[in-house]
Amino acid sequence: MKLRILVVDDEPDICKALAFLLGREGYAVATANSGERALAKLKEEHFDVVLTDLKMGQIDGMAVLEKVRETSPDTAVIMMTAFASVESAIEAMKRGAVDYIVKPFHNEEIRLTIKRILEQKRLITENIALKQQISQRLTYKDVVASSASMLKIFDTLEKISPTKSNILILGESGSGKGLIAEIIHSNSPRRDEPFISINCSAIPEGLLESELFGYKKGAFTGAISDKVGLIPLAHKGTFFLDEIGDMPLALQVKLLKVLETGEVCPLGDTKTRVVDVRIIAATNADIEQKIEEGKFRKDLYWRLNVIEIKVPPLRERKDDIELLCRHFIAKFAAEHKKNISGIDNQALAALLDYSWPGNVRELSNTIERSAVLAEGTLITPSDLPEKLIKTDREQETSLLKVYLADYEKNMILKTYAAHNKNKDETAKALGVDLATLYRKFKKYCIEAE
Repeated sequence: MKLRILVVDDEPDICKALAFLLGREGYAVATANSGERALAKLKEEHFDVVLTDLKMGQIDGMAVLEKVRETSPDTAVIMMTAFASVESAIEAMKRGAVDYIVKPFHNEEIRLTIKRILEQKRLITENIALKQQISQRLTYKDVVASSASMLKIFDTLEKISPTKSNILILGESGSGKGLIAEIIHSNSPRRDEPFISINCSAIPEGLLESELFGYKKGAFTGAISDKVGLIPLAHKGTFFLDEIGDMPLALQVKLLKVLETGEVCPLGDTKTRVVDVRIIAATNADIEQKIEEGKFRKDLYWRLNVIEIKVPPLRERKDDIELLCRHFIAKFAAEHKKNISGIDNQALAALLDYSWPGNVRELSNTIERSAVLAEGTLITPSDLPEKLIKTDREQETSLLKVYLADYEKNMILKTYAAHNKNKDETAKALGVDLATLYRKFKKYCIEAE
């Protein structure tokens, strides 16, 4: 199906010229010689793009824009304006127009602008579909965690997700910073808009700049067409900058300007583009140390660090390990079609004793490896990597910890049943406060009534 474009201008010759030009590009083009006729066509048909003059009669380009935003939010609006009215065109972008073109314009400029915007719409549509799947999957209750430190983080996420505040997530590699960023987006008013991420340490400096901000055709050797940057693509949504601590200083300055002005200027361009983006940044680096060393800008740090979340490493929240094991075993048993129902006590003890320098990511990899190698229905120590296997004495100590945990769980269950599932009476009988009892319920997956 051909993409549909509506050209609106009170000069008939311009309408005819644009209809001819865009028709040759394969688009289905309709024209309107006034704002009134444009509104009538918009009632009858859907258009992918509206290309409208700013200055017209009683119903001008602003009125057309407002109507489009009201009735067809997915339609892109481009303003055409004389040089003297550029400020008005910028105001139109703040109200929802995607771009503006200054008269007199070149045919190539029109052609490339339309092509770029339609490509951007396609990418955003795909991104929205993907992130809608994420939003269906990522809710607080679905996250595998029972430790007090993680539950405290979830309480914080519930408070901050509905806001527009920028967020800085700190934590070691593999601790789940990216997952937390997706949870924030999935539970925010921006959940149906793009969630776009980039790893600042994985892309060379020269390429990172063009990826973030985009570029105009001819900006450098090899720039044979316009490229939309990832920040503009995240308009109305969330942009996740992973490993922000590794961003070069020169790019930190440009990012700071985006945060201060809400505008992006592609490489080789003189026009800025208005963007409404929530920034979530993350790093495993010691940012304050980098600031002292002159490797990270303090002003950018304060712009990003409106709200700070510190994700503890897995070795500091071992209450989560057993729950995570169950989750990963179920996942990888299904993926690899293995009849594995769990993990034996000795293997679990080995996992609880290990320091997990790679955090949750390393645990996931370990369970997948073990699930693939396991020959029985339970993962055993022989299925684990050698670095996790302890001496007999060490295994006895670890096994004792598991037995004590089982004893504690059974004691809670018996006491809870003996007091007719009254949580206050159960807490008193066990000699703990109610908050501790709730944490134990969460730790041992005990359903409270």
